[in-house]
Amino acid sequence: MSAFWAIVGQEVKLATRVGGGGGLAVFFFLVAITLIPLGVGPNMPLLAQIAPGILWVILLLSCLLTLDRLFQTDFEDGTLDHLMLSPLPLELLVLAKVVGHWLTTGLPLIFASPLMALMLNLDPRHYPMMMVTMLVGSPALSLLGAIGAGLTVGIRRGGLLISLLVLPFYMPVLIFGVGALRAVLVSAPGDLALRNLALLAALSLLCLVLGPVAGAAGLRANLR
Repeated sequence: MSAFWAIVGQEVKLATRVGGGGGLAVFFFLVAITLIPLGVGPNMPLLAQIAPGILWVILLLSCLLTLDRLFQTDFEDGTLDHLMLSPLPLELLVLAKVVGHWLTTGLPLIFASPLMALMLNLDPRHYPMMMVTMLVGSPALSLLGAIGAGLTVGIRRGGLLISLLVLPFYMPVLIFGVGALRAVLVSAPGDLALRNLALLAALSLLCLVLGPVAGAAGLRANLR
């Protein structure tokens, strides 16, 4: 486990030093959210109504923006070959990379989401549920992204291909995340929001089991 946490710490340090990862994703999140009110116009009730969908769609796109950083840089400089020869199982290596990606991308986006929600006129009473849905669902985005990143690790500029591969699998996460937040927003029966949140948690747990295994299989297929 010491090797596992060492890789996680290295990922966080590299993302911080290079200035990518979370900073790039948050900047994209901020720019995209800023453009929405300009396009919709000064219709505050409409902004509040579409806020759940807009927040989740841009969260999804912000995570996609940094997925090609998961393995490609290590592949190009030879670090990935050394890591694959280490005693650490490849599945745990993939999981460590995913944890580092989530800490530098997903977590900063969650902390920045109240500011973005304010720009969309979302009622502050709904901020806790918004952050909970993102906290529960965003790990699934990183875990699913690891599968696409593993399958495209040998392809230069494979960011677009990663997006095409993982976007269909992002749809259930998007549906249940938006559903939980919208149920609170429209004062639907309380169990509806909890059911969506439970399904979102189940998806993240399923991805936690399958994501590292599938990502490791993709790496092995490309690095034989």
